Amino acid sequence: MRFTRKGIMVVYSALIGLMCTFALSGCEQEITVDLPTADPKIVVEGTIYNGQPPVLFLSWSQGYFVPTSLTDIANLYIRDPELTANIQVDGIDYPLVLLCVSDLPADLQQEAATALGISLETLVNLDLCAYTSPTLVGEQGKVYTLNINYQDQSLRCETKIPELVSLDSVWFEIVSTLPDDSLGFLFANITDPDTLGNCYRWFAKRINRYPAWFPQYAGQQKDMSFIAPLGSTNDDQFFNGLSFEFGYYRGVSPNSVKEDDLNEERGFYKRGDTVVVRGACIDRKAFRFISGLEDQAANQGSPFATPFNVPTTVEGGLGAFIGYAASYDTVICQ
Repeated sequence: MRFTRKGIMVVYSALIGLMCTFALSGCEQEITVDLPTADPKIVVEGTIYNGQPPVLFLSWSQGYFVPTSLTDIANLYIRDPELTANIQVDGIDYPLVLLCVSDLPADLQQEAATALGISLETLVNLDLCAYTSPTLVGEQGKVYTLNINYQDQSLRCETKIPELVSLDSVWFEIVSTLPDDSLGFLFANITDPDTLGNCYRWFAKRINRYPAWFPQYAGQQKDMSFIAPLGSTNDDQFFNGLSFEFGYYRGVSPNSVKEDDLNEERGFYKRGDTVVVRGACIDRKAFRFISGLEDQAANQGSPFATPFNVPTTVEGGLGAFIGYAASYDTVICQ
């Protein structure tokens, strides 16, 4: 039997690969890693918008590998009347009170479900509770200091509602050159002030309703709440003092199973949509927190991502209390 040089190299390569396989399989060893445990900390999810009262959800942190269910998640939220919290602004303390879904009349429960982007049934079953101060309304240029005391933990967080920089204009544009395409993105123009350090965040929601050929969602508003797509934040490091155009794709609610969030329409707005855009200004601490949170979400599951902890703006705890100066525009996609 004769072998060509090429044939010998193929057989040789196969033998080398087989030997490596045996060598690696012989080196297999079960490794048990004892992950360190950390004491639970209070997590703050708080916002205050210009013209609106503050809304804060407080919960306990938990381990990454701890099994979760809807009930487990609901039990993480703190609704203890012994917790004391206040927001200080201009030297005045505004105590925060606990307001639960079960305390609201039916019509306000539906409004709350719409604002949070979850079904009314889920909201009622969870009976979510938020801390707020009905006598405090956010104002531009004001600094708000949050103080929380509960059990053996004391938390403090400071945020500022910056001066508002509104979008100059917003419009819809189809991005394909195909004559019958109806999908596109939203674009906007903004003029950044000539003061370095301005930070921005983009939200949008579709307020038109699904047509009859979406039987599961027919007649329902397309987006129940404002959605911030990944990459929703920017600072003016590279465009300080400039006027320029930019665009955003359509964000998707987490774990959405809607047809247009799973097919070729995902990430696109569509001719016939009516979209409310919320352009918001945030302070530098909020920008760093949200950017870190979005980087972590974008890298989720990647073996090549650099691991890091999401930053926090809360002293003594986790999470953030964020002040927003927001303006709103409505775009009809046509």
